[in-house]
Order: sequence, then C-alpha cells, then structure tokens
Amino acid sequence: MNAIDAHGRGELLERVRRYYDGKLREHGATARGVDWPSEASQRTRFVQLAGLLPADRPFTVNDVGCGYGGLVEFLDAAGLSADYLGMDVSATMVEAARRLHGTRALARFETGSMPDRVADYAVASGIFNVRLDVPADAWAEYVRDGIDLLDRCSRAGFAFNCLTAYSDPQRMRDDLHYADPCELFDLCKRRYARNVALLHDYGLYEFTILVRKETHA
Repeated sequence: MNAIDAHGRGELLERVRRYYDGKLREHGATARGVDWPSEASQRTRFVQLAGLLPADRPFTVNDVGCGYGGLVEFLDAAGLSADYLGMDVSATMVEAARRLHGTRALARFETGSMPDRVADYAVASGIFNVRLDVPADAWAEYVRDGIDLLDRCSRAGFAFNCLTAYSDPQRMRDDLHYADPCELFDLCKRRYARNVALLHDYGLYEFTILVRKETHA
C-alpha cells in the first residue's frame, strides 16, 4: 500500500478544506483568504501561469483549486478569451466564487478535485503548498498525483506552482511543502511532454512549471 493510500486521500483533502475554509472566514474573498500574503504576489503567480495560455485565440481552461475565482478576474482583465471551469474541494470557496462571478458568461464553479471535462489547458496555483501535519512522503505523492490529474484534464498543456526547496532555511515552515524544482521538472519532462519550462526567477520563494504537449489547442 502506498503512502497516500495509507494516510487516506479523503482525509488529506478534508484537512486542506478545513484550513482554507478558515482562511476565507478570516479574510474574505481576497488574496489572504486563499493564503497568499498580498494581492500583488497573487497577481505575480497568475502572470507566470498565464504564460502557458494563448493570447490570440479562445481556449478552455480548468482551474484546479480555484478558491474564490481570482484567476478568472485576472484572465478577464488581461483580455484573454477563456471558457473557464473552476474546481475547489471547499464548497464555501465555490459559493464565494459563484457570488462574485456567477453572471460571467463561460464561467462555471464546481465543488470537487477532478474537473468533469478535459479542457485545452489546466492550471493550479498554491494547491501543493499547505501540507499541515500530513507526512512528507504522503504529501509528495499527493503532489505527483495532482500533477497527473492536471495532465489528464488537459489537451494542450498544464501549469502549476510550488514553494521551492531553495527557500532560505530560516524562512521555511514545518507545515508547508517545499518541492525540489529539478525533480518535478524531470518528472514532467520524462512523463508528460518534451516542451517543459521551469520558471524560478520572479522574486518569490517558489517556482512555476509550464508543460506544453504536442497536441495544441
């Protein structure tokens, strides 16, 4: 039995749900409500992820771990023509997203961890960071499973970010997961596509990986 089976994926997701429900209650539908320190840092992350997305044509995108729908706001402000599906394990987050964006055409928000469609692209921002007290080996497997999910629900490519193992040791927290960017780059390069970009130069203690598949939207 592997580590994540032993620990229980359902219990893992339930712990994550409770954590983010608490953040939303405390801070509302804001960057801090999805556990980012500022609106500016959240926008910086969206800019990196959006490097995967085409600016010259419409596309479909699955946002896994969408929170209150901050990414759809960013896409609209950037003038990108996105048919958007946001998924989150927190029903409270999904309710907040529907209140904020329920009237937007071509936007849908659902509770869960697996999109009900295959889109051109899939993105995930921050879903691999908050480990809480989950054992490190179980969480590392959860990350790998999450990357595989992004692959399965996308045709043309996917993107995600992680806190970096190159963070300053004195700033690292025991309840967060710091991934090895080289290890995940190698995983994506060997398993999913030849065209993989590792972005680790945008001023935050994290990295973003963009995976571009051979079949384009």
